[in-house]
Amino acid sequence: MVSPIIKRYLLAVQRYKWAGLTCLLSIVGASGVVALQPPPPVEYYAEGMLVDNSPLVSLTNTADTIDQLGRGIISEDQLLPEVLLKEVSRQLVTRGVELAPDEIRRNTTVVVSGGKKDEPGVRAVVRFIHDDEETATIVLNTLFQGMVELSRVRNKARLQAIIDALNERLPPIESALRQAEQTLEQYDRQRGPAIQAAEDGSLLGQISGGQQQRRQNEIAIEDIRTEMQSLQQRLGMSPTEAYVSSALSADPIIANLRVQLYGIDTQYQQLKASGYRDSHPAVLELNTTKQTLGAQLSERVDEVFPGLSRQLATLPQGAAVNINQNLDPARAALANQLIDLEREGARLIRQNQTLAKVEQDLRRDYAGLPNLQLERERLANQVGLKKLLYDQIQARIVDAEAAEAETVSSLTVANPPTAVINEPEKPNPATILLAGGLLGLVAGGGIIFLLDMLDGTIRTPEDLEKLLRDQDMPILGAIPVIRTRPAKAAPILVQADSQYHSSYERCLSKLRLTGFEDSVIGPRVVLVTSTIANEGKSITAYNLAIAAAQAGRRTLLVESDLRSPSKAQYLGLVNDDRVLLEPLRYYGGSIGDNVRMVPSIENLYVSPSPGPQRQAAAILESSEMRRFLDDARERFDMVILDTPSLSRVDDALLLEEQTDGMVLVARPGVTERAVLNTALEELDLNEDIRLLGVLINGADAALQDDEVDDDFQDDDDDSYVLVEDEIPRPVAAAPVDF
Repeated sequence: MVSPIIKRYLLAVQRYKWAGLTCLLSIVGASGVVALQPPPPVEYYAEGMLVDNSPLVSLTNTADTIDQLGRGIISEDQLLPEVLLKEVSRQLVTRGVELAPDEIRRNTTVVVSGGKKDEPGVRAVVRFIHDDEETATIVLNTLFQGMVELSRVRNKARLQAIIDALNERLPPIESALRQAEQTLEQYDRQRGPAIQAAEDGSLLGQISGGQQQRRQNEIAIEDIRTEMQSLQQRLGMSPTEAYVSSALSADPIIANLRVQLYGIDTQYQQLKASGYRDSHPAVLELNTTKQTLGAQLSERVDEVFPGLSRQLATLPQGAAVNINQNLDPARAALANQLIDLEREGARLIRQNQTLAKVEQDLRRDYAGLPNLQLERERLANQVGLKKLLYDQIQARIVDAEAAEAETVSSLTVANPPTAVINEPEKPNPATILLAGGLLGLVAGGGIIFLLDMLDGTIRTPEDLEKLLRDQDMPILGAIPVIRTRPAKAAPILVQADSQYHSSYERCLSKLRLTGFEDSVIGPRVVLVTSTIANEGKSITAYNLAIAAAQAGRRTLLVESDLRSPSKAQYLGLVNDDRVLLEPLRYYGGSIGDNVRMVPSIENLYVSPSPGPQRQAAAILESSEMRRFLDDARERFDMVILDTPSLSRVDDALLLEEQTDGMVLVARPGVTERAVLNTALEELDLNEDIRLLGVLINGADAALQDDEVDDDFQDDDDDSYVLVEDEIPRPVAAAPVDF
């Protein structure tokens, strides 16, 4: 048995043989052109070797770095830059050799090796090809000189770039250093005394001295308060009252006014004692004089103490201040002493407040001392870092300037160029043709395989069966290719002894075993359809009906494809032309014969299609069609409906609800994988549709396409060719009475 993979590939070869043959011939032709090429001319090549300089003894670090960089970038691009090629071309002109830079690059090859752990040294083998031996040697010598000199110039340029970069970085680094030093200096000027005072202990001494002074002041204040209380008790007045009374007693004008007022009071008492009334002119005059002197006294008091009169008016009753009262010298001395004590106490209190504020400031300074020290340390560290960077840059500049005298080329000529004749190996034409043929076969086969992989059609019955099993779809059977004479004839099994009847009988047997609940003999009304055209569903429907009739079952074949003409002539039947105009009356039995008996096949009846019809869907959903199918179910043992393909229209889905199930026909070489998968998924999701199974038509058609050609074309492509000696002649048949 042939492997399915080989079988599928053989089918692909049949389909895409011209593409594979074209690829084969193209490659063989190209190999022939290559094989017939004339031999190349004689050439010479000059070859030499460059190596990197061994590590040189250097007094400066920069020179070592430059040397390592120069030895680490040895490559073809670095050895053959455009500037070198132009300079070499110019020098060759002076020596009588004219070569363009592009030609020099094209004829020069560089192979770099080494530079690994096991091979620390780097070697560059340079080869130049030319048709003249002397020219090849001259060019390679000039190239070697240019490569060595270019390496030295590059090292010099790298060194100068380092010096320029260092000189460019130095000014901002120096400026940053000066700025950091100024910041530290300003900080020491502002915060240095505080830090020094805290560090040498003077700050703590100031805090302790202030506390001691405050304690002494508290003791003195307490003594002053005690003495003031004693003086207040003796004088009977407060310090403020004593101050006012003492000041008023010391003023001579106030003392004179008080004497005059005292004399008036004495005269007034004498007049009152003599019996004078208040209305007497002498009494009135005394009162007027008293009022005048009182006003003068108040004015003088206001001059000595501005606003004192208004303040005395607001004092409570019994206050000791009286502007008319005059202190004697002893009481005045006590009052002055009380005033001095009050002044001294106030001074000590203010001094304590000042000391407390100073102590608070000192304590705050002492508490912030760690922060000051940390900030000072941070500023000092910044100065140190910037100073270190500045010193390093200065040292690098000095080192780089000293390295100028030590900078040399990183390359050395190990093997001078020598010219050798280059004899290219001439390939064998037969070998080239053989290799081209093998490559063409492989490429052609690959193209055929690729085209087959891109093909969405199911080509072999094995692939089709595998797809159906993966979808859990029942397979009703496999129908082989029906060969006819001539090959273009429609493969309808009108002969009772045909060898192909057994395949359709097995299909009918599997239909009976589908487990249909309404009948013990299986489904009675079966709808036959396919996914696309040319899968042979119409021929399958005809042959299934013929097989059922020959098995003794009264069978009706209903041509339900109203969008195509009737194919009843295959069985020798002629349809009435009137049914094309009135299809509903046709199915209602009013005109024409909607059921015709096939004369040549017993128990077989056909309902020819009144197509083509524009309103096919409306006719299929009509009540006449429904009654027609209901009557057919009652009168016949089996009814087979031939419907259009699912991808064409939905007529099969409209009729499925009036049947017992649907049979899907698939054909290898025609059925498309994506279309079949989509149709099976949609039918599986629709619970109202019952798919009885799939019938594989033309099971060996994949290898017989050239023989059967259009044998399996169905009613979607009406191109059948009938043979008179195999198809019964059309006869007029009377309508069948249900």
